[in-house]
Amino acid sequence: MARRIPETDVLITLMGAPHGSDQVTSALRLTQALLERGASVQVWTCGYATLLTQRALGPDKPRNLADWNRDHPSTAALAEELLTAFPGRLYWYGCRFCSDDRGAAEHLPQVVLRPPAGYAANVAAAGKAVLVGVI
Repeated sequence: MARRIPETDVLITLMGAPHGSDQVTSALRLTQALLERGASVQVWTCGYATLLTQRALGPDKPRNLADWNRDHPSTAALAEELLTAFPGRLYWYGCRFCSDDRGAAEHLPQVVLRPPAGYAANVAAAGKAVLVGVI
């Protein structure tokens, strides 16, 4: 039996290499803004974007030589903060194939891995869909 995907207002899909531009920051800010305005959101990651929620990233990014004494949260920490702050309104999914193909094995516990064919059910459960990245 197929997994039931909760209906949400918006689906934000992140595809491709997230470090290639500021797309992840933009998507996370959009996600937060939507949630703060009362919307429900699902995030789907595909390709190298599945690496964003790896537990191995830890709470902080490596230190920045230009700003040595300041900590910057990792993408996993930012995602976990949003998931904790908006339970029942934010859902995070990752493409199982892309995750396995890239060795991304240990995600945050709130991340649900789904097969690529399951993406259609996520789209159908969303009022609007936004794609960030490349296909």
